[in-house]
Amino acid sequence: MLPPELPPLPALTRAEGALVDGYLEVADLLGRINPARGSDTYAGLRAAQALVGKAAALRDALALMHERGESRLYATTLERALRVLDGERRTDRVTLPPASAP
Repeated sequence: MLPPELPPLPALTRAEGALVDGYLEVADLLGRINPARGSDTYAGLRAAQALVGKAAALRDALALMHERGESRLYATTLERALRVLDGERRTDRVTLPPASAP
């Protein structure tokens, strides 16, 4: 049985697509660095090293949007794109896990 088909990705400019991709890549790395969810220092170290480059790419996507006159973020459209790309699960790892019972 095939999994249900995902909704289509909304139409984005190339820079908006780079913004969404960069944001999720940074969130993935922050999730791997999160000390409340991590398991070893080496994985966190590698993610932190990669974070520098991904953050620069995210900055570049925003700078490109600004240079092109794309001064507004269309949150509703970008939110839909993040949801289609599994953004809820990917950003959940950045937060603290639920408190365990005492």
